Amino acid sequence: MSPKRTRNQEKVLSVLRALGRGTSAQDLFVELRDRSQGMGLATVYRALDALKLEGVVQVRTVSSGEALYSLIQEDRHHLTCLQCGLSIAIDECPVHELQERLHDAYQFKIYYHTLEFFGLCTTCQTAQASMG
Repeated sequence: MSPKRTRNQEKVLSVLRALGRGTSAQDLFVELRDRSQGMGLATVYRALDALKLEGVVQVRTVSSGEALYSLIQEDRHHLTCLQCGLSIAIDECPVHELQERLHDAYQFKIYYHTLEFFGLCTTCQTAQASMG
């Protein structure tokens, strides 16, 4: 049974559900304000942290260093271009077996995992080659 959530946590979950994509705490703060459910930015971060610890929200850090929060879904993995920031979702997951083995070996409750590859997309590779 999950712990009792605060009204602020429920508001954050509601907006994350409605958006259906990863969003930064800043953008979430603006969305809440635009929906007349405003709360302070520090409160947004506290709500996100509590929801992370509950295993309901996941965070992904993109190449710019920005943290994107979303509801925990199927594990998503990405190829991310360091130059233009393009992020391509990949369907394959080579670590599901490892996750199960780690859970069994350490009795560690795993909510989700991420796998991210960083490099250059085709467009940026072509641009780089034409410059050099």
